[in-house]
Amino acid sequence: MDKLTNKSVYDVLVVGSGVAGMYGSLQFDSSTSVLMLAKYEKNVSNSNLAQGGVAAVLDLKDDSYELHIKDTMIAGGNANDTEAVDVLVHEGPGDVLNVMNNMGVEFDRKEDGTLDKTLEGGHSRRRIMHYKDSTGAELVRKLLAETEKHKNIELGENTTLYSLSRVKSGFRADIIKDGKLGSVFCSYCILCTGGIGRIYKYTTNPKTATGDGIRAAYELGAKIKNLSYIQFHPTAFNSEDGEQFLISESVRGEGAVLKNCNKERFMQRYDERLELAPRDVVSRSIILESRRTGSNNFYLDITHEDPDFLKRRFPGIYEGCMKYGVDMTKDFIPIFPCQHYLMGGIETDIDAKTTVPRLYAAGECANTGVHGKNRLASNSLLEALVFSRRAAQDIKRCMAAGFPSVCEYPSPVEPVPCGAPVPKGIKTEIRSIMQRGYFVLPDYGAIRSGLNQIDNILKRLKSGGFSVTTEFCEVLSMATAAHIILSEVDEK
Repeated sequence: MDKLTNKSVYDVLVVGSGVAGMYGSLQFDSSTSVLMLAKYEKNVSNSNLAQGGVAAVLDLKDDSYELHIKDTMIAGGNANDTEAVDVLVHEGPGDVLNVMNNMGVEFDRKEDGTLDKTLEGGHSRRRIMHYKDSTGAELVRKLLAETEKHKNIELGENTTLYSLSRVKSGFRADIIKDGKLGSVFCSYCILCTGGIGRIYKYTTNPKTATGDGIRAAYELGAKIKNLSYIQFHPTAFNSEDGEQFLISESVRGEGAVLKNCNKERFMQRYDERLELAPRDVVSRSIILESRRTGSNNFYLDITHEDPDFLKRRFPGIYEGCMKYGVDMTKDFIPIFPCQHYLMGGIETDIDAKTTVPRLYAAGECANTGVHGKNRLASNSLLEALVFSRRAAQDIKRCMAAGFPSVCEYPSPVEPVPCGAPVPKGIKTEIRSIMQRGYFVLPDYGAIRSGLNQIDNILKRLKSGGFSVTTEFCEVLSMATAAHIILSEVDEK
């Protein structure tokens, strides 16, 4: 079998190259070998698309940890894990300062040099640090530059995790690179594979978000928790594109208002917080208003703000809208809710440990419990920083305590000889099932019939003798995630 990586044995395998994957990898010194996998290009991740910013309390004069905790709990429907929230809010500022002061991450500043913090839905204070409207891309850019300085970190691009299996004192990871299947071994593994957005017809997520890490953990026996806790962002640009262009929460934070098909504001009918209510509230309000008016035409209006300010504050969103012929300084932006984020995932404790020894998860694929039923805006990048660091710290404690390194190297799984390619249309079928049955306001009849369809798809995939390719892995992951989600909802 061809060699797909520089070595066959590593101390730590990190699956995913977003903020959680890179920041976690950077916690290890030169004595620890790390292999970090990127399914596609190294900068393709949910993190890279994050617009709004990073929420953290850096000023105890005008803000407090208690307020950030309260806002997080309210947005999450008080279903949050209180210990995880406490860790997030109290430790997060240290990680934000670390990436700023030691890794070159820049955030916008006012003329006097102080941080230009913005407001987003559900926040009671201006505590969101941002880099224009592309904060995630700035973090990814600077963290990637840091990882490239560290010779102990090997980055494998265009490499898909097919499966994980336990071996003595570690794991064997079967991976696909350039159409070839191979195996690597590691003492510890951190899954940072992002969300499951691509199981929906309309999502803000990139092509990587098919739930691969969640499937791998599930097949390994790890507990998956609250996978049905899915966030639908209220303001995606309303187009026919599968990957929707997000209009950041911060646009409403800077004064944008929502309008219905009659170009009238309507949020006063549903919540006293108006446009700055939490995301799930605003999304539900839009759906209810669409039923009231009989129209799916909704708009975001910020034309009353200074055009120069808007172009300077939201350059990416301005350019993105202009590609569709919409000038946000003059025109209403057409919007509608779409899938955006996953609050559930692989169950972890506050050190990012899963229920499988030596297996960790961080970022969107993990369920730390920090978000409850709905994520507060700009807590996602903060969570990725805090819990990937805690995962690495726990691994380092284990290594310092003398836990043995991986020492069993069974033969890898061979690809199916002359296997058939995955039939076209299965991804589309999964997306239609999820969009019809479990979008903002669930349709329980469609959920039950959809679950039967998904289970038939899974049986076909597992018994069809298909060739092991990235496409096959993605379809299998999508069907697995859909099965878990619909089963959870159907049982409630």
